Amino acid sequence: MNNKEFIADLAIRTGMSSKDTSLLVNATVAAIIGELTEENAVVIPGFGTFEVKKKLERVLINPTTKQRMLVPPKMTVNFKPNTSLKLRVKN
Repeated sequence: MNNKEFIADLAIRTGMSSKDTSLLVNATVAAIIGELTEENAVVIPGFGTFEVKKKLERVLINPTTKQRMLVPPKMTVNFKPNTSLKLRVKN
């Protein structure tokens, strides 16, 4: 499902226009991104949790050249699905 299909389906389910639904989805995504950039977790009941995690600095070795490389620390977004969502997808 791409973005247009998602907006159209959501518009039908809510009875809103596609334009209003698109604005709502964009505002929701912007709010989630805003919270994640401040390193706050975002919990969506019945869906899951988005959180920012810091990956530590580490050393990698290139297997062909045996050269050691230092990978700097970085921040990543992690998603942990709700247990009810896991069960619904599994069945």
